[in-house]
Amino acid sequence: MIHLVLGGARSGKSRYAEQCVAEYAAIGYSCVYLATATALDHEMSARINQHQQDRMSSAHSWTLHEQAYDVGQTLLAIDKPQQVILLDCLTLLLTNHLLLNDGASWATQKSLLIDSLSALQSDVVLVSNEVGSGIVPMGELNRRFVDEAGWLNQEIAAISDQVTLVVAGLPLALKA
Repeated sequence: MIHLVLGGARSGKSRYAEQCVAEYAAIGYSCVYLATATALDHEMSARINQHQQDRMSSAHSWTLHEQAYDVGQTLLAIDKPQQVILLDCLTLLLTNHLLLNDGASWATQKSLLIDSLSALQSDVVLVSNEVGSGIVPMGELNRRFVDEAGWLNQEIAAISDQVTLVVAGLPLALKA
């Protein structure tokens, strides 16, 4: 089962995704957190720390894997039955690749990610930002980010069993 959770910044999408994982934990699944964030500044460090605190206060235990670039290969390496993987988040993964300024690397990794999702025994909950509701941004990198994020979300949604949009902490089922 693949479940894509979309939302804007501070929409509650990560909290909702963690609640989805808790439902798996309640029936005996092991829980894996696959983090893509890199702490490049103080603010991002604080966000990462908050997510760590949230996981530590949850009722179930997590196995943490951190991977900023090669997520598809990591998913295949940690895959097993009776497990749910929370991948948080796809747009940070995209950002990591765009900052490398290597379009070929992103294309390869995106393809590997999509292929690996279809091959997994584990259930997966993926978190991503919905960035397509605003205006066309100024600046080439910003426009490329919005375009690539939109295309990635569409491709993941197409192979997902469930897609949920979270707005103001409220989940809206787009695909069930």
